[in-house]
Amino acid sequence: SNLNINDVLGNYSLTLIDALDTLAVMGNSSEFQKAVKLVIDTVSFDKDSTVQVFEATIRVLGSLLSAHIIITDTKQPFGDMTIKDYDNELLHMAHDLAVRLLPAFENTKTGIPYPRVNLKKGVPPDSNNETCTAGAGSLLVEFGILSRLLGDSTFEWVARRAVKALWSLRSNNTGLLGNVVNIQTGHWVGKQSGLGAGSDSFYEYLLKSYILFGEKEDLEMFNDAYRNIQNHLRRGREACNEGEGDPPLYVNVNMFTGQLMNTWIDSLQAFFPGLQVLIGDVEDAICLHAFYYAIWKRYGALPERYNWQLQAPDVPFYPLRPELVESTYLLYQATKNPFYLHVGMDILQSLEKYTKAKCGYATLHHVIEKTKEDRMESFFLSETCKYLYLLFDEENPLHKSGNKYMFTTEGHIVSVDERFRNSLWQDILPGEEDGAEKIKPNELKAVNFSSNCNRVPDERRYLLPLKSNYMRQIDRMVGLI
Repeated sequence: SNLNINDVLGNYSLTLIDALDTLAVMGNSSEFQKAVKLVIDTVSFDKDSTVQVFEATIRVLGSLLSAHIIITDTKQPFGDMTIKDYDNELLHMAHDLAVRLLPAFENTKTGIPYPRVNLKKGVPPDSNNETCTAGAGSLLVEFGILSRLLGDSTFEWVARRAVKALWSLRSNNTGLLGNVVNIQTGHWVGKQSGLGAGSDSFYEYLLKSYILFGEKEDLEMFNDAYRNIQNHLRRGREACNEGEGDPPLYVNVNMFTGQLMNTWIDSLQAFFPGLQVLIGDVEDAICLHAFYYAIWKRYGALPERYNWQLQAPDVPFYPLRPELVESTYLLYQATKNPFYLHVGMDILQSLEKYTKAKCGYATLHHVIEKTKEDRMESFFLSETCKYLYLLFDEENPLHKSGNKYMFTTEGHIVSVDERFRNSLWQDILPGEEDGAEKIKPNELKAVNFSSNCNRVPDERRYLLPLKSNYMRQIDRMVGLI
């Protein structure tokens, strides 16, 4: 009955683990070392606890791998984050957790995993045969990193098989995927195609696993998906910063027909401008980000669902989500326009004003009434705080060290380096040609958008990123004026 209580708490110190690399990014080596030791000494996954495969992967597995990479980095860009007598314990813990998640991939006719697994007993007997596209198709980055660090292809293989299975089920007519699928029959239970809950990180990980591993097929799938999203989900004028018509907006449609299914968007969709920045579609990202920022200005938070036709929240809670901050940070990195520092300051002040509690920060139960819930999601420390901190900390080693970093969907940092581009095995999936073709990092070319990696022109760098008449149009659209 309460949509925002997501059963992610596996009784394994979730927030402590999820926040590890935030401490490193903030340069707090003493607390990072203390937290890592606490995890090594006190956390065990040998528990009679049923967890979501997706949430355990992105929040726990991803953080353990990120912290392990930080500890073992010979350059130590964030200060001395080494642990005395460290013997790859976090990597072993990640391996242990992943092995406990593997039963989710067994006994499914499609290769798409069960959504939940018991860490001790495997898939519960009364398990649901339905899972969401994002949950099943966003395991590739963490499982792939683990496989390549261990030299064991099992984890990447099952994750990649799930992605391919989902990809094969897309509509012949539109090329779109739905949001809920039956893992035994491959039948789409949820036919909604959108960029928010149930779909979001599937698209994100097609691109990010390409960036990390250099597998050409990941980029081809992403380009195909992006083209279909532009063709069927995008509404409004063609260009962001010129022409007549409504501001660009991405809507929820029926995956088979492309027909509009409802008139709401959800707050998770605010990640999409950040993804567009990564492929160089900066202009379109500016417009979509401005729409979400206008909603934030109206309520001092983002409602979980906002009905753009009624100009009102459909689902009024805000669980301290990071997606708008993430896109703000990435847009600032791409444009260096001070406007995004102002957006960040606005968000920070709202969080301080409305969500701060005696011990931490609280989910807003209702963005209009500003009532609070006794809950602080682990992603607040893992992502929301990290992206805000990095937005304002231009001298951070993450920006200055010369290392290239990628953020997982849970905001964990992973260095983009050669280790992850060399598979130790020939066949990722049986029946394919030996050795998947690789692309060098500078060959990244996304398709079907107005500007390919063109930065915003210098003359516009210190003006509003969006012309003021378009800004006012968006403010009117969300009922601000």
